[in-house]
Amino acid sequence: MGRIGLLLGCLGVLVLILLIGGGWFIGVRNHMVELDQQVQAQWAQVENDYQRRFDLIPNLVRTVQGAANFEKSTLEAVISARARVGQVQAPSGGAPGTQSNLPNDPNAMAQFAGAQENLTGALSRLLVVVERYPDLKSNQNFLELQSQLEGTENRIAVERKRYNDVSQTFNTAILKFPANLVANMSGFKPKAYFKGAAGSQNAPEVNFNFGTTPSTPAPATGTR
Repeated sequence: MGRIGLLLGCLGVLVLILLIGGGWFIGVRNHMVELDQQVQAQWAQVENDYQRRFDLIPNLVRTVQGAANFEKSTLEAVISARARVGQVQAPSGGAPGTQSNLPNDPNAMAQFAGAQENLTGALSRLLVVVERYPDLKSNQNFLELQSQLEGTENRIAVERKRYNDVSQTFNTAILKFPANLVANMSGFKPKAYFKGAAGSQNAPEVNFNFGTTPSTPAPATGTR
């Protein structure tokens, strides 16, 4: 009886350890799931604002095309950069609950960020060239686009920072010991940070001040 009692006591201790360990495992894993969902939700905000800019560009191009002798190469650069963004950005409009895989794929994230930065640069060059066409300042559609672009660029900068913040929280949680044991067993991987080009943490200046002469080279032959 003494040996049986000892065995039962050991069994009871083992069951208690398993219950405590299992409860801890479940609690840590559920916390990681919550953090993962926060990252996904915040990344969705980043994509939404990038999509808003993506959708604004056709109207901008059509409006600027109306200016006589507008520099064709500048417009083509924007159109081409926008097309590259469309090729790499995560699909939208999927089934409810569908999540982007970009935060989980550093290479895909780098491609996405690179394409967006190329578009930012092409768009900025377009807006500088626009300053040489004062007739556009009377175009109300263009002035409305000015306001929308400014707001969108600012929102993109804010949401990118928030995404990196929640990703850092998630990455810290899954890399700390002993929680990293749960992360490894559950398949949680570090999220890729949004790494823009140098200076991309600042929203590009969208300046439509046609009343002053821009400090840019003289327009090429055929422009006004």
